[in-house]
This record gives sequence, structure tokens and C-alpha cells, in this order.
Amino acid sequence: MSIRTLLLRWCAILLCVLPASAGVVDTRHNLSVSGPGTIKATTEDQVCIFCHTPHNSVPDSPLWNRASSGSNYIPYSSSTAKAAPGQPTRSSILCLSCHDGTIALGEVMNRPSPILMSGGVTTLPAGATRLGTDLSDDHPISFNYTSALAAQRGELVDPGTLTGAVKLDSSGQMQCTSCHDPHNNNNGKFLVMANIASALCNACHVKNNWTVTAHSTSSKTWNGVSPDPWTTTDATTVAGNACENCHVPHNAGGHQRILKYVAEEDNCYACHNGHVATKNIQTEFSKSSRHPIVDTQGVHQPAESAVVNTRHVECADCHNSHAANASNPLNGVSGIDILGSPVTQVTQSHQLCFRCHGDSLNKPAALTARRIQQTNVRLEFNTGNPSYHPVAGAGKNPNVPSLISPLTASSQISCQSCHNNNTNPATGGTGPNGPHGSTYRPLLERQYITTDNTSESASNYALCYKCHSRTSILGDQSFSLHNKHISGERTPCNVCHDPHGISSTQGNSTNNTHLINFDTSVVTSNNMGSAEFIDKGTFSGSCNLSCHGENHNHIKFDYGGGGGGGGGGG
Repeated sequence: MSIRTLLLRWCAILLCVLPASAGVVDTRHNLSVSGPGTIKATTEDQVCIFCHTPHNSVPDSPLWNRASSGSNYIPYSSSTAKAAPGQPTRSSILCLSCHDGTIALGEVMNRPSPILMSGGVTTLPAGATRLGTDLSDDHPISFNYTSALAAQRGELVDPGTLTGAVKLDSSGQMQCTSCHDPHNNNNGKFLVMANIASALCNACHVKNNWTVTAHSTSSKTWNGVSPDPWTTTDATTVAGNACENCHVPHNAGGHQRILKYVAEEDNCYACHNGHVATKNIQTEFSKSSRHPIVDTQGVHQPAESAVVNTRHVECADCHNSHAANASNPLNGVSGIDILGSPVTQVTQSHQLCFRCHGDSLNKPAALTARRIQQTNVRLEFNTGNPSYHPVAGAGKNPNVPSLISPLTASSQISCQSCHNNNTNPATGGTGPNGPHGSTYRPLLERQYITTDNTSESASNYALCYKCHSRTSILGDQSFSLHNKHISGERTPCNVCHDPHGISSTQGNSTNNTHLINFDTSVVTSNNMGSAEFIDKGTFSGSCNLSCHGENHNHIKFDYGGGGGGGGGGG
């Protein structure tokens, strides 16, 4: 009996003793002439020979019939990785003898010359299964997955629990074979278990809040408008794709954290362009005023400090994709409180805004030149200030007759009350919430003209009139000279009022109540060398300044109409 016949019988016996479902014959790993795939031999009829030989195999391998390529691989790495993968080892190096694309598929050790493949194929053709020698865009392999690593990394199961389909090798390392069974393709992609709703990923990864996030629970489907957001799976819902909404295990565009696309925002746009998620967030970032998520790439780091000092913004700075959901899009997001202390979970949206707009360095200059300059909004909203819009706490002024019900002097608003997406040029947004993009600078929900000599109208000051009654303001119920200044002198609200607040480190309760902080392009020093508002008590004050070139030398006024308090809030 010839050696060839013995080999055929050996392979036949091996395949017969395996369960039918585990046979390699009907898979693409059958590279013989009988294989079902397009990559196969021209005449070779042996199935197992492409990987195995009963004699003279590679030492310490399962009767391996292929040599290592000897390639130097670039392993996976990222700023958040705690493991340190090195060169591939054990079963992974065996897989790579085909899948790195450097050795001919038919080059086996027990044949003097390579087995010829149909179509002139030599090495594995380019495609999803050809990984190359750069493994930095693939899920990490060949690292010691220990209990200590799981505890240090967090959000990983203890390796002692991996007793099911997903297993480590005998040395305790994560390998290709932890996820793939080369002899069984029942689950597709030779996976050891079906990855429906990322069940395979979840065998090792236990992300905080994952069970409540929209990315694991949403039944939203793709509407069929190109591009297809889910090219790597057969799942048809967000929940069905789960991790693979954003991540791919091999040949990832964004190497760190194996994201589908290089540009961070593109991983979000795939669904948040109105074709899966109902709200089209992508279009908001094309507006003239927007959070500049496209301006930087690779700067954001998940483990960066609470205060963002390297200027950038990405979707992930404001949203945790493993935790966010429709009822709480800020779930799982950290921030800074009004006192400057880090908080692991924001409870109010301003705590998130303070990460970049508070104590961070290199902030841009204020849009208005004021008597008191301040770009740290955390200081501007501090409740110990002489005045502030009530973002971090209720306002200090108990009398604000212009407020539109249900707002009262004890109400609290958020940054998004003013800074939000807009869709209607006159009255503001009816679209998706969130300060993504606006036609009104800086990211305002409604129009707010700050240019001097502007005609008063409901649309020009729509943002102010959202909360403050236009009828009340022009009726001088808050301040007896409102109508004269706004309508008669065509002076915008912004000339007198600083919309955020005046820090107590710079201002005081004599000159800076009612959000008074003058625009110095309009208000200058008078012939007495002063440029100030003086609070003289309840419903009374005076101005000592020059406005529009006209001296106001201690011009006194009383609050009129409804006997109310400060016109600018606070």
C-alpha cells in the first residue's frame, strides 16, 4: 500500500470519527480540489495535508505541516491596553502561516514542491482573512490572560470562568483559537460560538452599563439608504450588531481599540446619519457653528484627565458608547463639578461642559471684549458670584418679572437651554437635542444678535425672549429704561449683560449685580474717568460711564413697572 493511500485513509478515519458538524470538508479550509471555496488546489485531493502530516511534523505542534514564515509582526497596542502582546506564539503562529499572506498556501513540509492552486493563486489573496504582518489592527493575541490582568484592566471576566466555548490555550494565553475553531464553520467565520448580539465578545468583555445602553438594546434597523453601516455581520438591528456597530476584530481602520474607521466620528456617523438612528446628528456638524469634532484625530484618549488641556473634542468626550441611551445620553460620562472637583458620573450637563470650558488651558478668547474678562465658565456660574445665570444653582435675584411661566426666580436651567442644535432660523430648534451644531455662533439654539446698533425684534433677540417675555422687557417691568436702550438706542442686550455671570474673584455686588459687565466696544470711561454701574439697593441704581459717546455721570434710575428685579437674570 502506497504512502499516499495510507494518508488518504488516515484523513478519512480522522474525519469519520469527528461529528458531522465539526468536519472541515465543507468549509473554506478544505483547500483540496474538492473544496467549496474559490481558493483551492488544481489536482490535490487530500484535505488535511494543507495543515497536517502524520510524520515529521513541526515540533510541539499538532502534526503541523507548515513552516513559520519567520516574519516580524507588529502587535496590537493602545493607550488603554494593560496586556503587552508580543510576537505571536503557539497556535496563533500556525494560523498566521497562511493568514499573514507571506507563505504560499501550497507550501507544505512533506512535499518537495508546493501544491499548485487554481487560478494561479499562491499566497492568501488580499481580503478580510489576510491579516498581513501588521497585527496592530487586529484583536490582540498571544498574551497572558491572568486574573491579575483582569483585575487591573477592569471590565474583563476572570480567566478562571472561561470554561465554555471560549478558552485560553494550555499556557493561559489568548490565541486565535480562543475565538476560532479551524475545523468547524457552523457559526460562520470559524467562530467557536455564534456572535449574535456580540455573545462571543461578551464571553470576555463585561463593559459597565452595557446591558442598558442603546447599542445593546435598540431594535433600530437600517433604512437601506447607502452606505451600509453593518458590512461585517448579518445582523439587522443595532442590538444584533452590538459591539460590531463600532468595532471589528480584524483589519480595523482605527487600530487602537479596533474601531471600524480611522476618524473617530465616522464610527458614530455610520448610524447617526439618520439612516439607523432617527435623528441625523451628522448633519449638525456641517453647520457654521459646531463642536469641531473633525478638526483633530487621535488626540482624544479614554483615560485622559478630567480637565481637558490638550484642546480637542470628539463624540466620545461627551458620550460613552457603552453606556449612553435615549433616556440618558450622558450615562457613564465623567465631569467636573462647580467647585472644580472630578465626578465619575455627571448628574447635570454643565459638569460635562466644565471639562473643556472650565479650568482647561488654551481656551479661545471671549467673543465680546468686556470690562471683566473671563473664559472659565465654571467660575462664571459659581453660585457665590454677585450674579450668574442659574445653571449650577437657583439665581440670586428674587424678582424677575420678565420670566415666562413655568420659569420662576427659583428655577434652574442648563447649558443646553442656550447652547443647542437649531433647525428654525427664527425661533430655534425642533430637531435633535445637544450642542452639536448651529447656524448661530456660539452654538446657540436661537438667534442672539450682539452687534451694536441692531433693530429690536423678536427674531434678533430670540434667545433672550425664549425665557424673558418680550412684552415685559419692552414694557420696562424689569428696568425703567429697557425700551429706550433696546428700541430707541438700538443697543443689544449683550452690551450691558454678560450672559454667563461675573466671577466673585473679579466682580462685586456693587457693580456686577444683574449680570452687568459692559461691552467695552460700546461702553467706555466718561469724562470723570469711570465706566461702571452702581447698585443702590432694591429697584435702584445709577450709571457712571460713556455709552455711544454720551457721558452718563451718575445718572440715576429706578426700576419701574412691576417693581421687579434685575433685567438680565441672575
